Amino acid sequence: MKSLSELYRIADKEKVQVDCFELRKRESLSVMDGDGRCYIAIDPLRLVSERDERQKLAHELGHCLTGSFYNKYASCDVRKKHENSADRWAIETVLPEEEMDRAAKDGYTEPWQLAEYFDMPEEFIKKAWCWYKHGTFDTE
Repeated sequence: MKSLSELYRIADKEKVQVDCFELRKRESLSVMDGDGRCYIAIDPLRLVSERDERQKLAHELGHCLTGSFYNKYASCDVRKKHENSADRWAIETVLPEEEMDRAAKDGYTEPWQLAEYFDMPEEFIKKAWCWYKHGTFDTE
């Protein structure tokens, strides 16, 4: 499991600049410039907790480190493909399957229990569980 500080170290090592920035429509975003450098903006006023920041940073790093970007003209299926790649990187980095399995064997089986145990948002836990157990991000 990666902590928030470990994620910032990954960003630093990979030369991904992370800045606090006021965003109007979302909590975080990532972009790649024409030279292939990645930048992440996180709006600290829109985050509800450190666990929220960790999940958002992991997801945005997922975009940067997998090259999963799209523009506003991309079709929904292209957007979904890139969002899934970012989610997959975030999940596999922050919540490795072995750690999820170990927690379940220790009795943490409900999403809310796993969220507390791993200090991550419950929705992120549900996505991770679905990814590892069903190979999909569909939490329904």
